[in-house]
Amino acid sequence: MAQSEQEKMLAGEMYDSFDPALVLARGRVRHLCQALNASREGETGLRRQLCREIFGKGGESVWMQPPFHCDYGSNIELGERVFFNFNCVVLDVCKVVIGDYSQFGPGVQILTPMHPLDAALRRKQEYGQPVSISADVWVGAGALILPGVTIGAGTVIGAGSVVTRDVPAGVLAAGNPCRVIRNIALVDRT
Repeated sequence: MAQSEQEKMLAGEMYDSFDPALVLARGRVRHLCQALNASREGETGLRRQLCREIFGKGGESVWMQPPFHCDYGSNIELGERVFFNFNCVVLDVCKVVIGDYSQFGPGVQILTPMHPLDAALRRKQEYGQPVSISADVWVGAGALILPGVTIGAGTVIGAGSVVTRDVPAGVLAAGNPCRVIRNIALVDRT
């Protein structure tokens, strides 16, 4: 049985991003993001409704400071009370899973798309790798989280960092490429 381009995309296989169903899905969420980004600060009901329509999970409790942009939205699964500050971008050609109470500073980008090195192939296809961010993670302003990365619970990623590989739980990590600076003492708040 042949896989759809969306199924290939979500599986991290090579796929055609110009497939009509994918183009339609991107257009849908871009329309929703435009409405979110044009909303006024006091329009909390409208913003909540739009977030529920944008995100695959967690739109009912996300805390959002527009503008915000994403590719599909339906591939983004948010835990409880995730916070996105101004100008965040999530390119979700693969799953992006974000744990409870994680926070993202202004201009953070979470990227799942990958492109072949071969130019002829790159004209027709791309692929992706999922991103997983655990609970209570804080990502500083302007950080880039690249495809295939997992970030452990309670970790802090410094502003401007380029996260190219997995980061363990309970650490402060920063730089380009991002590296562990030191452990953070985790406090049990239960």
